[in-house]
Parts: sequence; C-alpha cells; structure tokens
Amino acid sequence: MMKPSLQVRLSQHLALTPQLQQSIRLLQLSTLELHQEIGQMLEQNPFLEAEDDGGISYDTAPERASASDTARNDREAVAAEAPAGNDDGGSTSEGVAEIGAEEFGTPGRDDWENGTEGDDFDGIRETPSGSSSSSGDGGDDGQDASERRAGVGTLADHLRTQSLALRLSSEDRAALNVLIDSLNEDGWLDDTLQAIGERLAEMFQLDDPEELEVLNTRLEHALRWLQSLEPPGVGARNLSECIALQLRLKPRSPARTLAMRIAQDHLDLLARRDFKRLGALTGADEAQMREAQALIRACEPKPGRPFVDAESNIVVPDVIVKKTGRGLTVVLNPDVMPKLRINDLYAAVVRGQRGAGSTNFGSRLQEARWFVKNIQQRFDTILRVSRAIVDRQKGFFSHGAIAMKPLVLREIADELGLHESTISRVTTAKYMATPNGTYELKYFFGSSLNTEAGGNASSTAVRALIQQFVAAEDAAKPLSDSQLADMLEEQGIQVARRTVAKYREALKIAPASVRKAL
Repeated sequence: MMKPSLQVRLSQHLALTPQLQQSIRLLQLSTLELHQEIGQMLEQNPFLEAEDDGGISYDTAPERASASDTARNDREAVAAEAPAGNDDGGSTSEGVAEIGAEEFGTPGRDDWENGTEGDDFDGIRETPSGSSSSSGDGGDDGQDASERRAGVGTLADHLRTQSLALRLSSEDRAALNVLIDSLNEDGWLDDTLQAIGERLAEMFQLDDPEELEVLNTRLEHALRWLQSLEPPGVGARNLSECIALQLRLKPRSPARTLAMRIAQDHLDLLARRDFKRLGALTGADEAQMREAQALIRACEPKPGRPFVDAESNIVVPDVIVKKTGRGLTVVLNPDVMPKLRINDLYAAVVRGQRGAGSTNFGSRLQEARWFVKNIQQRFDTILRVSRAIVDRQKGFFSHGAIAMKPLVLREIADELGLHESTISRVTTAKYMATPNGTYELKYFFGSSLNTEAGGNASSTAVRALIQQFVAAEDAAKPLSDSQLADMLEEQGIQVARRTVAKYREALKIAPASVRKAL
C-alpha cells in the first residue's frame, strides 16, 4: 500500500504570456494579413482607433460597418456605463437561372446570320512602376488603380458586352452565358460540353431525350458563338484548340497551314523540339518550320490573362532602400505603417471607474496598449533585420545578384541577438524595395559553394551566372547542364551537374533540348 507524500521539484520552463504570443504571431504576418488583423482589432476593441489621414483603410468586409463606426459605438457604451461623476475625464449570373426546359426550343438558322467563325527562388518579384504601395497622402494612386480595373473589367463582363451586339434568341443567349460562367481565369473551358449539359439537366430536371438533345445542341451552338468573340482563343478546351482558334484569324499562307497542322496534330513534338520527326511527318523544310514556329509562338496560350486582377499580384514593400551620398539608407515604407493610437478620453474614463465593471474595460484597455506596442516592435524588428541584410549584401546594390555573398539566418540572428526562428518569421512574406527591384527578404540569403581560391560563393550569385550564360547562348546549340557546370568551374566555382539542373529548374529555364531553336 502506497502512502501519500509531498515532494518539491525544481524545473525550468518557458511560459509564453499572451503578450508574447501576440508579438510572435504579428511578426510572421504579411502586410495584407497585418492590416486585416488591425481591422478586426479596431472592430473589437473600443479603446483602439486609427488616425484618420486618408491613408490605409482597415475595413475587413464591405458589408460590415466601418471600424471607426463600430469602435465609436463601443466607446459610447463604455461612457454610458461609467459613473456620472467621471464624465469629465454570389449571385447567379445573367441568364443562368432562366434556362428551363421550355426555353430549349429548336435552334433556328436565322440566329446565326451575324456569326463569325516556386521554392524560395519563386518569391522574387518586381513591383510595377508607380504601383508599389498605396498612397497615404490622398488616395490618388488607389483611385487610379480602381479606375484601371474598372476600365479593363472581368473577362466575363467583356464577353457579355460583346454578346449584346449579336442577334441571339433568349435561349441562345442563356446558353452562351452558361459557357461564359464556366470559363476559368485563363479563358478556357475546364469542363466538356457534355458535363455542363449534365449539370444543367440535373438542375432543371430534364429527363426527356428530345429535351436533352436540344440542350446539347444549344450548348454546341453557344460554344461557336463564344469562340468567335474577343480575345481570340477564348472558350478553348485545350492548348491545341486555343492556338488553332488564333491561327484561323491569321492571313492565309503556307506557313499558317503548316502551323495549323502542327497545332492540331503534332504540338507535343514541337514542345519537345523534335524537328527531325516533325519535318518527316509534315514534309516541311527548315525555313517553313521556322515560319510556322514563329506563328505558333505569337499566339497567347492564356487568352484571359489580360483580365486577371493585376492588383492581387502587386507586392507592397515593407522597407525601402535608397542610395544617398553617404551610402545606402534603409527606411520603413510609410504607406504600410499603421497609424494607431489609444483614445485618451475613454482611457481616462476607465481610470476613473470604481467597482467590478471597471475590470473588464481595464483589460480591454491593456489589450489595446499591448497591441500598439507589439505592432511597433514588429516594424522595429523588420527594420533592424533589413539594415543588417543590406550591410552584409552591399555588393548586390552595386553590381547586382552576381555579387551576392553567402548568408544564412544564423549570421543575422547572432549579430542582432535574436533567435534564428525570429529571423525566419521576419524574412517570410516581407519585401524590400531596392534600386534593382523589389525582392522578398529571403532572397538575400543563400547557401555557400566552394571556390578554387578557397573562398565561398553564394548560390544566388551562381544562379545569376547561369542566367547570364543561358541568355548569351546560341539558340541553335543551347548549353547543357554539364556545359554550364564546366563554365562555372572555369569561373572557379565548383558545382555538380545535378546542382546546376536544380538551379536551372528554380529559375524556370527549360532543358537544352527544349530551348533548342531552328
């Protein structure tokens, strides 16, 4: 039988306070995620408010009340509970829901009278000129961006606008709208007409074989209408059809006839650059093959590309590097800096409260203060890390990526007295605007490769050299991975062929067999 006893043990453990947990979480957020977090905090905490200077908007959803209105209502509730003596202190697209069994009549010929036939290396992005960030001065840049988006519109809107000029029956127009809604962002139809027809038949409970046949006929006609619209190639179901649709609009010529045949039957051979077999199958000589290849390469494989929202791909830098007379200056981007403050009036109301009701408001006030402090600490840490990176990689700002030095996270962590995981959080989804472009902070880190002189070379610099070699190669005799490795060795850098292949793939450079041209 065991007797109960008391024992005292000493141990050490790390306790993460709520304040520390919030600090870590804010540090790893991207700029967009941080602004969403701030918007939520403004809605939830009445003691926190944003300085209204026409800068960044922290609204999290259009259907919600604005953050300032919500916070104002909460503050009024705080003031109401204070003692009187302390007052000093997806909607369905057009036509889709209207397709019923009775609408699919027999199509008439008159309706066709107007018809016509990554890895870490992937994080490198350059910000379009003039669009690197939102303007905090007056919102003019944001207005220009919205006007540009309104001018381009979506692909579906563009196609529907064109369809208004076509003399279509209500049934044909409804079927056309169904196909427009089925397009992906590239302008392709991912589903077959049969699959789309089956979904519609199930939606409208069409069981009669005649009605199903009429439905499929309508969709086939609608596909022809769709593929006659701009941009050329829209409504294609595969790459071969997309290219063929665009080639049909080219002037008639022997080269176009050959290009059409290649696109429809031998596109895989062209992709593999198997010109010998391609010539044997088509009977074309080298000059004809070159002209046909030029026509195919001029086609757009993704017709919907111009209509994709470009703003979603814009990178907003967190820090900006400028060249000055004294060297390089690193500053935080003022356009992404949140302007938050504690409302002193309502803080004074809480400080003057007495009783149980003040405890809850006191904790919310402390929460707001912690949040502001952690936001400031986040940007201070980003600035410190960025300055350390720029100090280590000065050669990059003078000579480009080819002058990049080997750098690992631990070196910056030891220099700043931070943990390596903290540096990892800081450099993830944070961007630096430099005179050479905008890059993710992780881009400036690279592993070390040995050189014949006994020194080290950065993997980033090696990738830049590979890019230079490939850009200067003879297109008729592209460099293989072994040849690239030999050329790097001539530069004193020892790199295995497999490593060269890995770097080439990371740079999205095709193999030599694919890069070969006639």
